[in-house]
Amino acid sequence: MKISVLFFATLRDLAQTKKLELDIAEGTTVQALKSRLAAEVPALALALERCLAAIDKEFAFDGDEIPAGAEVAFFPPVSGGSFPTVYSITDTELDLDDLLAKITLPSTGAACIFTGMVRGITSRGEAHETSYLEYEAYAPMAEAKMQQVAEEIRERWPSVEGIAIVQRVGRLYPKTPTVLIACTAAHRDTGVFEAARYGIDRLKEIVPVWKKEVGPGGETWIEGDYFPTPGV
Repeated sequence: MKISVLFFATLRDLAQTKKLELDIAEGTTVQALKSRLAAEVPALALALERCLAAIDKEFAFDGDEIPAGAEVAFFPPVSGGSFPTVYSITDTELDLDDLLAKITLPSTGAACIFTGMVRGITSRGEAHETSYLEYEAYAPMAEAKMQQVAEEIRERWPSVEGIAIVQRVGRLYPKTPTVLIACTAAHRDTGVFEAARYGIDRLKEIVPVWKKEVGPGGETWIEGDYFPTPGV
């Protein structure tokens, strides 16, 4: 089966290419692929021992099997400091504990988490029932804007350690979490509450995600009223 292999930073230099197209056997793991690459490109051997891997834009580990048609990336630990940042558009269930664990450091003593959920009954404005919401996103742009939101948070609240910004898309039913904004810090009085609030408010402004409400009375797309200005 065919896969694409991408190299970044030092691994790209060592491989002398950005991308390879390979045929691999079904059941090939990340470790097996590393071993093959090290044998075929000896200059990569040492770097592959400590590099990170991703399969289809999600972190992957040595024992993970590679599916047909996958895009496998190898790269060194990312630069930019030791504070973790997670941002993504996903169609899978939000695991709040797992996301929090990813942005918790040994120095973390506080976390502020906002989770939006699907309402089955809306009383604000004209009361109505919602059977489900259909979320759609312009994913590449949305994730770029999520990164921008995280950078804005760090600029305003330097004491914030980890940041997670995750939006779920697809058909979501009442009581289902749809979005997560989480910030961690050493203490609760470091602006972590304000940072999380800023994150969700800013997401609603600039991250291209839309929802369609479907209920007994019909269906309608919910649109915002924020129009960006140049440079914002």
